[in-house]
Amino acid sequence: MNASEIKWIKSLSQKKFRDEYGLFLVEGRKMVEELLCSSFVTQRVITTQPLDFPVPGRPLEHVNAAIMARLSALKTPPTVLAVAEKPVTSKCPLPGKDELLLALDNIQDPGNLGTIIRLADWFGIRRIVCSPGTADCYNPKVVQATMGAIFRVNVHYTALPEFLQQVKKSTAVYGAFLDGGNVYQKRLAPGGVLVVGNEGNGISPEAAEAVSERLFIPPFPAGAVTSESLNVAVSTAILCAEFRRRNIPAIR
Repeated sequence: MNASEIKWIKSLSQKKFRDEYGLFLVEGRKMVEELLCSSFVTQRVITTQPLDFPVPGRPLEHVNAAIMARLSALKTPPTVLAVAEKPVTSKCPLPGKDELLLALDNIQDPGNLGTIIRLADWFGIRRIVCSPGTADCYNPKVVQATMGAIFRVNVHYTALPEFLQQVKKSTAVYGAFLDGGNVYQKRLAPGGVLVVGNEGNGISPEAAEAVSERLFIPPFPAGAVTSESLNVAVSTAILCAEFRRRNIPAIR
């Protein structure tokens, strides 16, 4: 592998080049295996050692550990890395009947975004709608944090307030707020959109205007002196679990 190829692959750690080429990096044995089992198109697979899983349709490219370290966007370089095509995403349709969507308003931290995508996968949420200010879901740190969920959850970027106003005409829009109503006492429908906001500022005023139900996760015991707020990924996990718990079909 020559220097120009190394530079080109390394450039995919930056969003402007991911957008320009329509490609992103997938690093590590588990992640590459998940990629190869998905509907995503794999352009090339690069490894420092023989693999114990098949790579259909693509010849393996072998490099030494020093070159892999130059290619990788991670602090600890993997033994295998792939270049994959970003899927072409159309305009995000409104939620279907009883479908629950997540809406992310300016989530900045790649680790939080990756964890939320992983949570969506766990709770059967197949679509996430993000504001343009939300971190890029194909950032190498985000991809890594999803643990493969990025290949099963569709992530869309759009003007969030306008999208939520459209949703509000036909279904509920829930939002996480510190001044919301106790989520354990609120009625929760099977479907709709659940909005979570920026790590420091919460949901923006523009997006908040479209929220029809404001939710709050109370501390225990009620009124206790405790942390100011929960991490956004932790809050998302609690809220998704509560939505799903309320709407588990009865076992007959």
